[in-house]
Amino acid sequence: MIRQFFKKKAHLLFILLSANTINAQWTKQVSGTDASFRSIHAISKKVVWAGGSKGTVLRTTNAGATWQVIKVSGAEKLDFRDIYGVSEKVAYIMSAGLAEEGAAKVFKTIDGGNTWKVVLEYKDKGAFFDSMDFWNEKEGILIGDPIDDKPFILRTLDAGNTWQRIDKEKLPAVFDGEASFASSGTCVATQPNGKAWLNTQSRIFFTPDKGETWQVYQTPFKKGQTAGIFGLHFWSENQGIAVGGDYKNDKEKVDNIAITHDAGKTWEFLPAAKPDGLKESGWMLPNKNLLLVGTSGTSLLSEGEPAWKAIDTESFHAISCFKDACWAIGGKGNLAKWK
Repeated sequence: MIRQFFKKKAHLLFILLSANTINAQWTKQVSGTDASFRSIHAISKKVVWAGGSKGTVLRTTNAGATWQVIKVSGAEKLDFRDIYGVSEKVAYIMSAGLAEEGAAKVFKTIDGGNTWKVVLEYKDKGAFFDSMDFWNEKEGILIGDPIDDKPFILRTLDAGNTWQRIDKEKLPAVFDGEASFASSGTCVATQPNGKAWLNTQSRIFFTPDKGETWQVYQTPFKKGQTAGIFGLHFWSENQGIAVGGDYKNDKEKVDNIAITHDAGKTWEFLPAAKPDGLKESGWMLPNKNLLLVGTSGTSLLSEGEPAWKAIDTESFHAISCFKDACWAIGGKGNLAKWK
């Protein structure tokens, strides 16, 4: 069944890739903090940023040999649930929390994290930021919990200096209880051509033109208060995955990954990733293997193989790769590199 989703390789190449896959595993790195992390962004094989609790940011410029622990001044109570790195000097971080408690903010640094500026602060009651992504260093998009029965989506076109809410009239109404999970910093996925996909528990909101027009697509995931889609990953204009489960029953056997080949219009479940349970973030590697993480453990689907391989039961919330260099991060500073 899985074979139809991936191109076939020459037999010898497949054997070599399979051998590398068998030997690959997570190698722990020293984060230097006990903060919990739900966002990470590898922008090269050497530079990686991560955002966490207690106003904590991590940065490496040497492929994780050492990590700099950065405490953002005045943000000690904030939980950074998403991060986007532009370079080793420039990055954006997003805090998740109630706006009325001063927690709905986006910060930016242009000096490697030495100083941070608040470029977005939303104070209206009910605002709660969930995830963000950027098309490039200047243009980005952010989703929060719905307000006024419509998706709450903000956009910047000037490097974060100003943000505007997408006109509600351009967006379809949300269902009762529909929202996104601020769990892995991957509820928004972009492609450089202006396309973006934003997920709630069971639906995908899609724009082909940086937020000017919108469509909404249904997935096979079921919407629940604690269950549904937890993250997206698109590796081309048409191909992507949605991963999820139930965070209150995170070891329960459920359908936890769906795939699309038509830019999100239609989705179908793949066989459930092993180990069973919640998957919060995933990535397509250059060798066409799928790597997923979540609180239930790490899952690997090798190209051409009919079944998932359960790599471990290590709990990670988020994964990010630059080509074949991947990092995963989770609670209490748990940090590892895929080797």
